[in-house]
Amino acid sequence: MAKIGLVGGLGPESTIDYYQSIISGYQEKHRSNKVLPHLVINSIDMYQVFAFIEEKNTQGLIDYLTKAVNELEAAGANIAAISANTPHIVFDQVNQQTRLPMISIVEETVKVVRQHNLNRVGLIGTRFTMENEFFIKPFQAAGIHAIVPTATEQALIHEKTVEELENGIVNQDTKKLFLDIIKRMEDEDHIEGLILGCTEHPMLLKPADTTLPLFNTTAIHVTALVNQLD
Repeated sequence: MAKIGLVGGLGPESTIDYYQSIISGYQEKHRSNKVLPHLVINSIDMYQVFAFIEEKNTQGLIDYLTKAVNELEAAGANIAAISANTPHIVFDQVNQQTRLPMISIVEETVKVVRQHNLNRVGLIGTRFTMENEFFIKPFQAAGIHAIVPTATEQALIHEKTVEELENGIVNQDTKKLFLDIIKRMEDEDHIEGLILGCTEHPMLLKPADTTLPLFNTTAIHVTALVNQLD
């Protein structure tokens, strides 16, 4: 049986979601609650990742994540994934320096959005995800416009994501703030769907909250990982 290796802790709340969702997805696949997947988690420091990005220390971030993936290999994993969107800013470089096959949350999200035949989708996440192009370029290559909020909106989303959601805090005022931004993007940017480009965002935003299709990157990533298991 394949063993999944997760680089976790990015943040801890979503790592718990990954763990539970992989187990439930695997059991659903096998139509039995008497089976469990082989899984190993290497929980690293989310704030160290943010520091590397803030300091524009790309090589430091690559080395940090590469070491984490290599430790998963040493623990017996034969498939790896980074359980967060933001660190995918250096996914390609890490993938080139590790031997384990890695499943990209960005590539898997592009595949799912393409199936919905949308032309314009909104993208929210941490500031690092919204202001860089590691998400936007793959969508452009697929013929889809990925549109981010304004700079002011990005700052608000980032603050609430890091200060609240990363710490497991779900605030209804924050939910209203996010929904107001999404509605503006729908009205002014003409988005046809929304990518929840932070693995904590599904804690706050649910499909019933908006008429737009929501693309839960955690769920998309988990499905791709479960599909790798026997």
